[in-house]
Amino acid sequence: MEFKELIFARNSIRAYESAIPHDDLEAVLKAAQRAPSWKNQQTSRCYAIESPEMLESFREAVLPPFNAKNAANAALIVTTYVKGVVGFNDDGPANEVGNGWGAYDLGLHDAFLILAASDLGYDTLIMGIRDGSAIREKLGIPENEQIMSVIAIGKRARDASPRPRKELEEVTKFF
Repeated sequence: MEFKELIFARNSIRAYESAIPHDDLEAVLKAAQRAPSWKNQQTSRCYAIESPEMLESFREAVLPPFNAKNAANAALIVTTYVKGVVGFNDDGPANEVGNGWGAYDLGLHDAFLILAASDLGYDTLIMGIRDGSAIREKLGIPENEQIMSVIAIGKRARDASPRPRKELEEVTKFF
């Protein structure tokens, strides 16, 4: 699929018929690793959940009921970044953004991830409403990583309509 088509075809899907196979999941995660990062530090981390038992237990323990339902039958990827690395020099933050650069890099990573999934014919849903403490405990995520999102990935069970976007003039100023 052409890149422009890929961008406009991708939607957040809230009903899955099946998860992504392991080999395709690996391909998506490898593509996400190609995202640019501050000084190529590559602080984005992924925790991929594939086994049916772990998926059920995880959804029940860390997602609110509406997100657990939305992610049923999909694989899940938890994305994090290592804090205090990107956006910092030896003597502290490189500028006022500080750890925000870790979130920025992870956003690029996650954008690559969802577009790579779409390119392979899979759908995604990025979920920010989750229990971070329960995720950390369940997956053994170290304290130096900031948990950001849980991404459902699989084959859609039904189509979704594109959500409206604001007019360009409302969100952009040209000088």
